Amino acid sequence: MYTQLQQRDSDRPTVTLNTLGQMKQRAEKIACMTAYDASFAALLDAAGVDVVLVGDSLGMVIQGHDTTVPVTMDHMVYHSAAVARGLHRPFLIADMPFMSYPSREVALTNAVRLMQEGGARMVKLEGGQAQAQIVEFLASHDIAVCAHLGLKPQSVHKTGGFRVQGRDDQAAQRMLDDALALEAAGADLVLLECIPAALGRGISQELKVPAIGIGAGPDTDGQILVLYDILDITAGRKPRFVRNFMPGSDSPQTAVAHYVEAVKSGEYPAPEHCF
Repeated sequence: MYTQLQQRDSDRPTVTLNTLGQMKQRAEKIACMTAYDASFAALLDAAGVDVVLVGDSLGMVIQGHDTTVPVTMDHMVYHSAAVARGLHRPFLIADMPFMSYPSREVALTNAVRLMQEGGARMVKLEGGQAQAQIVEFLASHDIAVCAHLGLKPQSVHKTGGFRVQGRDDQAAQRMLDDALALEAAGADLVLLECIPAALGRGISQELKVPAIGIGAGPDTDGQILVLYDILDITAGRKPRFVRNFMPGSDSPQTAVAHYVEAVKSGEYPAPEHCF
């Protein structure tokens, strides 16, 4: 009972939103990674990862689909619950899958499932200012929200594929405006995917809440990668921002620990991982 109070003064206190905010303030990089099961979740915990995301990327990584679109709420709840059982210290975020937030009421119902059944502490949803009302509604019910901008995998059929976003000035300004609007609506975290490094830096500097990057340059407040990518398990062509951390590592846990160290030191991402 009162587990978080018991852990507060331990050598590995639980990561909270306050922890992440303090890390941003003191310019300490936040190391984040995906996980889809309890075994890998425990490995990430032991390796020192700060934030774990149960991503709907499981549709591609685990289920073998070409996109994240086929992933359902039941899939997300199942995998989030499994990951939650393997974690002690990291902050757990779970994705709201495709069409799980078409209205405020439906979004609330599904977010509650991810928290009550899935053990998540925050939910993540894709979209710009059009989702501000959803974010505000969830925040008004004390649900922590991560807003996902840039490349939005759930929208690939609409946008024409997995492409870098925000390259021109107009698109960059629109993304900055989206980030600020979502923060004002109550988003506690912003994830930036596949955008130019300069834009990642600019948005991170403008936001009061932490910004986590994946292919968004070295100057975001933290980094996230898909676990299977850094372990060189993923088959086929990998995105430019991916780095294989297995060379020089004697185990998957060591590879993850090297990733955490590289994020914290600023060694990753290097220029070759940026747009």
